[in-house]
Amino acid sequence: MSDDRFPIVISGGTVVTMNPAREVVRAEVVAGGDGSIQALLPPGSPLPAGAREIDATGRVVIPGLVQAHLHLCQTLFRGLAEERTLLRWLRERIWPLEAAHDPASLRASARLGIVELLLSGTTAILDMGTVHHTEQLFLAAEASGIRYTGGQALMDAGWSTPAGLLQPTDVALAESDALRARWDGAAGGRLRYAYAPRFVLSCSEPLLRAVAERARAGARVHTHASEQQEELRAVQAELGMTDLAFFAQIGLLGPNLVLAHGVWLDEEGLAELAQSGTHVTHCPASNLKLGSGIAPLRELRRRGVNVALGADGAACSNRLDAWSQLWLAGLVASVRDGPGALHAPALFELATLGGARALGLEDRIGSIEPGKRADLVLVDLSRHAPNGDVYTTLVYSARPDDVRTVIVDGSVLVDDGHLLTLDEAAVRAEAVAERETLLGRADIESAATAGTP
Repeated sequence: MSDDRFPIVISGGTVVTMNPAREVVRAEVVAGGDGSIQALLPPGSPLPAGAREIDATGRVVIPGLVQAHLHLCQTLFRGLAEERTLLRWLRERIWPLEAAHDPASLRASARLGIVELLLSGTTAILDMGTVHHTEQLFLAAEASGIRYTGGQALMDAGWSTPAGLLQPTDVALAESDALRARWDGAAGGRLRYAYAPRFVLSCSEPLLRAVAERARAGARVHTHASEQQEELRAVQAELGMTDLAFFAQIGLLGPNLVLAHGVWLDEEGLAELAQSGTHVTHCPASNLKLGSGIAPLRELRRRGVNVALGADGAACSNRLDAWSQLWLAGLVASVRDGPGALHAPALFELATLGGARALGLEDRIGSIEPGKRADLVLVDLSRHAPNGDVYTTLVYSARPDDVRTVIVDGSVLVDDGHLLTLDEAAVRAEAVAERETLLGRADIESAATAGTP
């Protein structure tokens, strides 16, 4: 995409700043040609010379939504892995399908997911790729304009892992190191790399220790942990301890680590997370769909653990928009800990500042403040009027098609609901064709029967 940018003024809107005071104000948001937020000015202030004005009258301006656990490689698998618990889901569907990806199908899967994300207001993501063709994920993200952190899935151990996804430890690490050298900081810093060991059951101890060394040297790491009870029993049988205890033993826990799920955390695990500064990504739709359980969201936050939000992948949650995840996060917190377990502003933080912290970008995104990057979303909430306060409306009422404008790094990517950087119809057509060829390679039955045990 072009790097040509110009000053933008978003005028007439209600701005949900997510600043330290959590101010909701009427203000003109000024984004400079360098892609940063320059000022929040009183309504009616003179516009900077040459600025493009975006009329936000009657709309709410929010920080771009952040999702800190996604699998863009699985977007083509939507509806193909139904009615299975986690380990069967992986063994019978996801891993064979991922092993069947070629560069074209992975590109199509990534582009289809990015279209859904951008149109619904997600501007920054932490993604876990599959084992091969990872450059296609970065190329798709680069062209689309989304803020992307991701990495190649690391799988060097053999818990039911198909041969097409197994790599020797040194090869897996060398490929990840090369991808990091190529992509970390690309597109003006919009693209970043994260090492992605899949989970304990598909990674050897030498690989995880090597990743831990990279994390201590400053690299981001993204993995799964404590997702489902059957998984934990398998980990206990293999290691004689929980996955969190093992991560603590090898020095992987810490502020550069993002753990997806964290549904089944014991007291020791909760304490380790809080002490180490490790981040957790809450994935309520995935956890419900796979029957994994409900994460202890209130307890994690009470202990000071940073929690982000993620849709996981279209193969388990089916929807990639952050609004569905926000709504479910509020509902399942009420089921687990009672109504009011988390207030709406705290829930909205999961999808903004919580995600920014998980990505290591809290100094750049997650709130609307001068000096931060201009990752901004305009939402039309008029269909939900009359309603309560703005946070409650955003968390419990807003929908993907309420999003009208999306800006990343000062560039308008969605204008009046239309995506500017990718041809939506072409992306969908490409996805349909590539899914058919991928199914042929994987020898997986049609979507109509894919959920049959």
